Amino acid sequence: MKLVVLGSPDSWYFKDLERAAAGRHQLVSATFSDLASAVTTGGITAHSADIDLVQADCVLVRTMPPGSLEQVVFRMDVLARIEAAGVPVINPPRAIETAVDKYLGSAKLAEAGLRVPRTLVCQSVEAAMAALEQLGGDVVVKPLFGAEGRGITRLNDEALALRAFKMLSQLGAVLYLQEFIEHEGCDLRLLVVGERVLGMRRSSGHDWRTNISRGAKAEPIKVTSELADLARRAASAVGGPLAGVDLLPGRDGQLYAIEVNAVPGWKALARALDLDIASLVLEFLEGIVGGRMSG
Repeated sequence: MKLVVLGSPDSWYFKDLERAAAGRHQLVSATFSDLASAVTTGGITAHSADIDLVQADCVLVRTMPPGSLEQVVFRMDVLARIEAAGVPVINPPRAIETAVDKYLGSAKLAEAGLRVPRTLVCQSVEAAMAALEQLGGDVVVKPLFGAEGRGITRLNDEALALRAFKMLSQLGAVLYLQEFIEHEGCDLRLLVVGERVLGMRRSSGHDWRTNISRGAKAEPIKVTSELADLARRAASAVGGPLAGVDLLPGRDGQLYAIEVNAVPGWKALARALDLDIASLVLEFLEGIVGGRMSG
């Protein structure tokens, strides 16, 4: 299998996939910044530097770097054209677009029947202040696009909230507010790899955010049939067969679907479970490529 990995060749994930492949597959690293395409009467070509993505057996998206609106739209368009040419793209561009957009992702989760925190999204300071009151005066404000807890702020003071909303408004940001869910300082990260679901608990004793990058501790959990079903439904809602699903157990006894990551990491999970997840990912991709070739 010739697998093109869109991401840095120096990333831990590319090296982990190379290790797991053990020479059985040809892994090539490509970057979004080098992405280019030609359109002719006979079809399209898509390259990253000298790598022909249309000739790959599979393209695995391992990063989604920031860029201008034009750059991001072009990158997604090229991924869609590669997919239309018959090359499996994991995750599909539509799944990436949905998951990276917190508003659209939350809407898809709610439409799929999962319990989500009450969320209000608006574009003015006045509307945000009204939303703060409507959500009980204690909210989590998140950038519409972002990951690993970056830019997330909890606001429960009107004066501070007003200053924050004014600053964000001046930056042209969309104001995304979620009610703060009281919890015990932990959440669940479930990794969906096709039909397989793996999981860990992330706990933090000093921060209401439970990101590993912020010092949270990871421990393995038993993935019950209920948790596996929730994870698969969440991944399916955004259209991502390889996805990280964040679930938050609230003090009210309810389990909330917070978000789905369509470019999920597995470093902390592999350590917590003492499991070779990169091999599971490759096995999953092999199945997709094998099914395509036999079809």
